[in-house]
Amino acid sequence: MSVRDAEELEALLGDPGDDANPYGFAAAVGRDERDAFPAEFCAELARAGFHLNYLPKEWGGTFEAFDRSLTLVRSAARRDVNIMPGTMFSIIAATCLQLHGSVEQQQLAAEVLRGGGAVGFALTESAHGSDLLANEVALSADGVLDGEKWMVGLGLRCEAVYVVARTGARGPGAFSAVLLDLRDVPAGQLERLPAAATNGMRGIDLARLRFTGLRVPDGARVGREGEGLEAAVKAQQAVRLMSMAGSLGIADSAVRIALDFAAVRKVGRAVLASSPWPRRELSVAAAALLAADVSALTAARGVHVVPEAFSVWAPAAKHVVAESCEELVRRAGAVLATRSVLREGEGGAGLFQKLQRDTAVVRVIDASTLANLKSYAGQVPTLTEGGAAAADPGALSALFALDAALPAYEPGRLDMFARGADPVLAALPEAAAEVSAALAADASAAPVAAPVAAPVAAPVAAPVEELATAVAGLGGLTRAARGPGADPNALVDAAERYAWLHAAGCAVHLWRANRDRSLYGTEPGSAGWLGAVLGYLLARADGTDPRRRGAVLEPALDAALALRESGLLFTALPVRLATNRREES
Repeated sequence: MSVRDAEELEALLGDPGDDANPYGFAAAVGRDERDAFPAEFCAELARAGFHLNYLPKEWGGTFEAFDRSLTLVRSAARRDVNIMPGTMFSIIAATCLQLHGSVEQQQLAAEVLRGGGAVGFALTESAHGSDLLANEVALSADGVLDGEKWMVGLGLRCEAVYVVARTGARGPGAFSAVLLDLRDVPAGQLERLPAAATNGMRGIDLARLRFTGLRVPDGARVGREGEGLEAAVKAQQAVRLMSMAGSLGIADSAVRIALDFAAVRKVGRAVLASSPWPRRELSVAAAALLAADVSALTAARGVHVVPEAFSVWAPAAKHVVAESCEELVRRAGAVLATRSVLREGEGGAGLFQKLQRDTAVVRVIDASTLANLKSYAGQVPTLTEGGAAAADPGALSALFALDAALPAYEPGRLDMFARGADPVLAALPEAAAEVSAALAADASAAPVAAPVAAPVAAPVAAPVEELATAVAGLGGLTRAARGPGADPNALVDAAERYAWLHAAGCAVHLWRANRDRSLYGTEPGSAGWLGAVLGYLLARADGTDPRRRGAVLEPALDAALALRESGLLFTALPVRLATNRREES
């Protein structure tokens, strides 16, 4: 069996609000309290073929496109984000092997993964964290591996592991990779130890792998000597797409819990959802959720169209999604108040406090916030300071038109450095002008066709113009960041601003390419969600509180409320959910 789409998965897993459902919220909270791995849940997903959705078809998988996989994973992760590492931690090792593994190594990995097993990925070390060039685990010239790797996903149970080890003195070329079949390792050469327990995502399998004179078999070296770190860095671009799915799964449940509560809880005669302060908090949360969805969805499509840009696009999108989801959980918690910290009882049966802790772990699980920003900060000047080349209209159409077929994913086109123009921002002036003209036309036609269009178009047109101006100023910002006497944090700050503006550019392109279809459950061509997303992203780019954007954010809440009422996932192309909403009374 292989689940074909998220709606089929929802039907299989049932109502997560049912306390008796082993794949529901109460079961997730119970596992969290026990620090238990979601073994039964992962086994059910394996029986459904869920684990095959990131494996290429030539490996026996069912992978079609990252946007499909993204929606599948977030649908499962909304129930318990621990299923993401429980079933998909092997994606990074698999991607590395796609990039430079031999036919025999790919066959070994495919055999393990098709059967529901795991291939670990051993890169980081406790003493060095994200400072990968300082790593010490070494592979000697005669093929002996010594040292300890840290935070290896599924390291306690994986059948094979991809290890990046030092083979040279210095620089990125000093690291090579080996693929070890752990079923054949002699006793005493490998010790698997649990890593330190995490505050969130409790019970997931993170391990320390200690190699002691482990003799690496002939044929275990992956690719050429010195290319291990390069392959690992490229593969992490794909991994960040799946970590975004985890963030979005948490976000969906957090916002849904807050909306369920706000729809029934009364203060005086008014429910919270219509009271000014809670409504403003919920509007920020909803705008943050839609912004995260835009960023993740367009990245998941973009990796098919312009994979060469993903050394920047992937970490930039990861930053926007992780930070937006952290904020929306905080805003939703402010509305829930005391109920946000309860470990049992009503309002999610203790679920929300688990979501708070889980989102903090997902935010840093593949890279710290600083390491993620620094990974592309040095490339931003190249993308912003020169004359921007014209973007390929055909490529942009395939990327942003959600009914357009995507080209096949080619991991071999991933690169260490983005070269040329940013395809999203290079095309923004034309897109912004077209969107502004469309909004003006809608406003002028409003008295005849749709009286509500004029008041909606006006607040949306302003942020579109503001975005175009902000993007035009990025080059000057990065030049100043590298000038004499510049603040040492200036280039990282510029990279962060770039991430928020890039996501805003994606929102403009998405609206432009899909004017004839419903997005977020709104009427085709509706610009309210776009204004809310731009208002939120521009506030974050400026480092200001999004609440200062006020009413422009409210259409995001209106859209979220309508999607909730209809039992749909909070995404551009909504998915029918197994019901879990408390009935209002």
